[in-house]
Amino acid sequence: MKGSIISGAIHGFLAVSLGAFGAHALKDILTEYSTGIWETAVQYQMFHAAALILIGILSSSKLFGEVKRLKIATIVMNLGILFFSGSLFTLALTDIGKFGAITPIGGVLFLTGWVMVILATLKHAK
Repeated sequence: MKGSIISGAIHGFLAVSLGAFGAHALKDILTEYSTGIWETAVQYQMFHAAALILIGILSSSKLFGEVKRLKIATIVMNLGILFFSGSLFTLALTDIGKFGAITPIGGVLFLTGWVMVILATLKHAK
């Protein structure tokens, strides 16, 4: 529970920081297209930061408790942020299109995490 909430809070902090960095420090560096890529990376990082905090709350002993599927969801969502948002941040900064090929791996990791949350809910919801 604690690890999921902490990682979600760290990703939330980073999403706000990177969003501000992109909007201010990089505004004269990024093209309009690259700015859109940067913003997508920030949005998905923040969405999944909130999801990680939700998973931590669901892992409370008063709700689902320590459930293997929620632990898996935590791992794959963290990896999803690294692959999805990380590749988009890199793509926006470098304009090297090959980084865009990594992004779908992160998307599949996100989807896997959401499926794990659904399965945990179906099995453990009271």
